[in-house]
Amino acid sequence: MSRKLSYSVDDESNDVVKKYEQYLAGSANGYFDVEELGSIVEYYLRRGRTKDSAKALEFGFKLHPNSNVLKAKRAKTYLATGDEIKALRILDSLTETSDYEVLLLKVEVLVKMERLQDAKLLIENIITQENYDIDNVCLDIAFIFLTRAEYSEALLLLEKGDAINPKNIDLLFELAFCYEQNSDYEKAIVTYNRIIDIDSYTDEAWFNLGQIYFALQDFHKALEAYEFALAIDENDSLTCLQKGHVHFQLDQFEQAIECYTDYKRMTSNLWETEIFIAECLEKMERYDESIVSYKQSLSVHPANYDALTGIGICLLELEKFVESKGYIEQALAIDPDAADAWVYLAEAFIGLDETEHALEAYLKSIALDIDQPDTLMAIANIYLDKYDYESALRYYIDAQALDSTLEYINLFIGVVYFKMDKVMEAIPYLKKAVDENDQSADLFLELCPEAIDKLLLDT
Repeated sequence: MSRKLSYSVDDESNDVVKKYEQYLAGSANGYFDVEELGSIVEYYLRRGRTKDSAKALEFGFKLHPNSNVLKAKRAKTYLATGDEIKALRILDSLTETSDYEVLLLKVEVLVKMERLQDAKLLIENIITQENYDIDNVCLDIAFIFLTRAEYSEALLLLEKGDAINPKNIDLLFELAFCYEQNSDYEKAIVTYNRIIDIDSYTDEAWFNLGQIYFALQDFHKALEAYEFALAIDENDSLTCLQKGHVHFQLDQFEQAIECYTDYKRMTSNLWETEIFIAECLEKMERYDESIVSYKQSLSVHPANYDALTGIGICLLELEKFVESKGYIEQALAIDPDAADAWVYLAEAFIGLDETEHALEAYLKSIALDIDQPDTLMAIANIYLDKYDYESALRYYIDAQALDSTLEYINLFIGVVYFKMDKVMEAIPYLKKAVDENDQSADLFLELCPEAIDKLLLDT
């Protein structure tokens, strides 16, 4: 599930980088102290510009040839380019082995080299240092494991840091995230609530809490969390979008449209937002309006499978089968392996009384995705109408195996057996059908009027 970061990196190095780049362009002087050069290298590393960081280091060593700070940055650059051996060699050569950044880098190198025992020994050594804020040390080291998606290792460190300082909000955010990754949602919820208890205006915590509740399909609690987040920042577009999704899940389509409309004003993501709005209108059976929104999405993004199928479905509901077929065929040209689109095409053919084409489309859909009990039943119904009872029975049985609650499935199986003159096989299914729905007896006689003389149903 998506989440917001608890904080962002404050980039205070912009000015010195600008000055450095002006120097490279020949419009500024060329002296920078070690701290400034370290900031320049960090700036490029954070942006993945390792060649620029290496170039800045080259320049830096001309000014400060024996700087341990720059040596550490070189090790960090090697680490970023995947050369852990060179990075470790540099770190081992540094005399300032108690320097926190050097020790942290060494942990990261050892972890990347899969030397976990050595890494853990070094971590224990760092954590026992009295001159460090241990909770922040645990957080820094946990980040190393988080970037490698090693959540169990990160969790051990974060829980240790939490025990030392239970009010470290940055640490709590990462702790909650680890719980989420381990599917321990209850602990994640508790942790986000702890952040809120410390600072109730932390909108990121409210948002992430809403995300968990949304994933757990506890939509009312998700809605409450998103509303708190929006009360803190009413211009938060992502929260506004998620609130719309919650209203949609709760069948509150008017409220969902309001949220999607607000989101549309906040962002430039017109084509996708119009689809969300169109889906709400479709659910409310306002098909003409839905088609307008789908077409607005198409005007921005023509190769838009969702909009094309959405229009096709609305036209099916309006019984405009020829037009519907055209849009669904366009959708299938984009994604010919979309099983649901083949079903929609089959329904358009049914509306046009082109049963053979409908059967072909249904069968294509089933070939792509067998887990469609309703489609299997639709195929069986066509075979029943074609008097192909063997095929009809096979598909009814397959449909029932996937979903035994399908309406009238027992009745139809009984009907097929009866049509095949297998009365004894039909009776158990027909009795079960009548037990499930007392209208089944009348429907059976409609489908099998010849049964009046051959079979007496116990209704």
